[in-house]
Amino acid sequence: MELRIFTEPQMGATYDDLLAVARRTEETGFDAFFRSDHYLTMGGDGLPGPTDAWVTLGGLARETSRIRLGTLMTAATFRLPGPLAVSVAQVDQMSGGRVELGIGAGWFEAEHTAYGIPFPSVGERFDRYEEQLAVITGLWNTRPGETFDFAGEHYQLSGSPALPKPVQDGGVPVIVGGSGKKRTPRLAARYAAEFNVPFSSAEDNARLFTGVREACADAGRDPSSLVYSSALVLCVGKDEAELARRAAAIGREVDELREHGVAGTPAEAVDILGRYVEAGAERFYLQVLDLADLDHLDLVASEVAPQLA
Repeated sequence: MELRIFTEPQMGATYDDLLAVARRTEETGFDAFFRSDHYLTMGGDGLPGPTDAWVTLGGLARETSRIRLGTLMTAATFRLPGPLAVSVAQVDQMSGGRVELGIGAGWFEAEHTAYGIPFPSVGERFDRYEEQLAVITGLWNTRPGETFDFAGEHYQLSGSPALPKPVQDGGVPVIVGGSGKKRTPRLAARYAAEFNVPFSSAEDNARLFTGVREACADAGRDPSSLVYSSALVLCVGKDEAELARRAAAIGREVDELREHGVAGTPAEAVDILGRYVEAGAERFYLQVLDLADLDHLDLVASEVAPQLA
């Protein structure tokens, strides 16, 4: 069972804040450090402001040695697919082959208008997203010495040398996620190494995992060739007082967190994660919202993770 730390730096964090969390993530034995890819806070003032996801991960690639690094999720609206493939492949090289790309269609309109990024209709966003998946994986999978061409409605490439190549054989693992019933499972079956369900019940996870397995079967792909993962908010305390303090620090209620996240005592956290394992989850992204509370990671690493081994 893999436990990964997932951060939301658009809520207010510097690179140094993220570096401290990434280092503690590595020191305490978690599998990976992931971050969101957003340019605008969803609450509060967001100071000191957003950090760019792939610039951040490039820095962390040189300042960590073991943990996997990646995004949940890079928005396809933010970057052209060719330059994005170049950036991610470069960070993969900088990390020695430890990078993963979570990519989605994009959903937060306010951050697009705040920074002058076009925000087309949901249908067009998914069309662009599908083409981006085709372009990015196509570039990475083009053999050295050959060129890559693509003629889509939104993106056209001609004679691309498809460089640089990622370090990892077959390219950087791609993560597709969400709750869509048709296009999302089909895209996961075609392009993804992993399918992720964000912030949903164990029952919803089971249903969505089943949809992806069915899409794999329809596409002639072995459903077991994907990793199935869940993202959940984390709030664990050694006792009720510590739990209440941690919930207050992120502006949430204890009862609400217990209902919708991995929250409670370490024993409760193990039970909650166990329900998701029964639903089919093989990997967890634990959303850490208070980046200054490194003791939180220590507690989960010492009292939750060993019980899941």
